Amino acid sequence: MNTIDQQGMVKKRLAVLVGCNYPNTRNELHGCINDVLAMKETILSRFGFKQEDIEVLTDEPESKVKPTGANIKAALRRMVDKAQAGSGDILFFHYSGHGTRIPSVKSAHPFKQDEAIVPCDFNLITDVDFRELVNQLPKGTSFTMISDSCHSGGLIDKEKEQIGPFSVSSNISPDMETTNKTITSRALPFKAVLDHLSSLTGITTSDVGTHLLELFGGDAGLKFRLSAMDLMDLLETMTAREKHVDSGILLSGCQADETSADVGVGNGKAYGAFSNAIQTVLKENEGALKNKQLVMMARDVLERLGFHQHPCLYCSDQNADATFLSQP
Repeated sequence: MNTIDQQGMVKKRLAVLVGCNYPNTRNELHGCINDVLAMKETILSRFGFKQEDIEVLTDEPESKVKPTGANIKAALRRMVDKAQAGSGDILFFHYSGHGTRIPSVKSAHPFKQDEAIVPCDFNLITDVDFRELVNQLPKGTSFTMISDSCHSGGLIDKEKEQIGPFSVSSNISPDMETTNKTITSRALPFKAVLDHLSSLTGITTSDVGTHLLELFGGDAGLKFRLSAMDLMDLLETMTAREKHVDSGILLSGCQADETSADVGVGNGKAYGAFSNAIQTVLKENEGALKNKQLVMMARDVLERLGFHQHPCLYCSDQNADATFLSQP
């Protein structure tokens, strides 16, 4: 259901859900599509989303529209275009799949790395792309992103860290039950990404941008299409804009330097450890939860089960205390 705000405007609830299992490849995962299908049911039954306002992209063999980099960004743009200023519209993006880290070209991070998600065609979507998306949001709307992928902390560039590496969770004794479970990392090392792209382009270079531009042209991410100087100018413009309004909310499956787990369960359904933790928290708490409560409770679930990953929250102070997906 759509809700009505105090000004009488209809508040839309829009979602893009992406699951990449990379079937029949050396990078295959098993729980990512299950994650987004479970989240779809949750937002339909609990958070007032409508079927027609949810776009699901998976790389199942029978899927007509695959979660390529271009298709994911197009779906996100369509969602943003539907949002209206002052409406309080709720935009939601759930991604389950591989994550990676790539060399940074930002002047503040000359020796560091940037975070990216890995669509099924390896057309990387980086933290800069998500920052640009957030800055395009109409005023008065919000964009909540769950990324159940490795190195997902910081996926919205320059978003304020609310719960990060130095946050303290409750003291819980791990109880990892690994019988009939297969744990796979949702991480792709930069070298693996580079080797895959090199095999497609036939070009010998360690510059990932060269490969992405050769393969995807104008559909490649901003970080790769712009020169270092133009990128820095863009980031400065983004920084100036975010001082006025920032509606981005990132719930990451782990810290930027950590990996997220993909869990196979015998004959049962595989799942992402973080996605499953969120579902567990929501089932155990029927009332509305603040974003920071949900992340800390998910941390506790993962810690109790013995997973060595720490979900993080990146958003404004106001959004840290806001209700997750503005539960009706």
